[in-house]
Amino acid sequence: MPVPLAPYPTPTAPYTLPDGGQNQLVCSGCRNLLLYPLGATSVCCAVCNAVTAVPSPGTEMTQLVCGGCRTLLMYLRGATSVQCSCCHTINLALEANQVAHVNCGSCHMLLMYQYGARSVKCAVCNFVTSVEAPGNEHKASN
Repeated sequence: MPVPLAPYPTPTAPYTLPDGGQNQLVCSGCRNLLLYPLGATSVCCAVCNAVTAVPSPGTEMTQLVCGGCRTLLMYLRGATSVQCSCCHTINLALEANQVAHVNCGSCHMLLMYQYGARSVKCAVCNFVTSVEAPGNEHKASN
């Protein structure tokens, strides 16, 4: 005679505060994006079980994509460089007023680079564009 199976428990919705306040950070273990309720002091990743500390309230975080392995990195706003925990590449962390733009001389993709650089290599076609030509560069504004 078959044994009846108990029904699966109903999954609970993610905890949110009454005003719906949630924030996000990158897991210190597997680099997945984690959502957590405002006020939490740490978050346990459901994928790798790593516990990631939540920055203190008022700490401004920002993010960039690693130039070595394309992993999303989160860091404290104002940092000048960020080392990737996956591939150990040191990435420049530039503020908007330290960044300039130029169109690639080959494929015309808009490129972003550190203001003051003499050339920039396109990540799409690998063409190296000189940025010293007059009218070829402009400083990003806030």
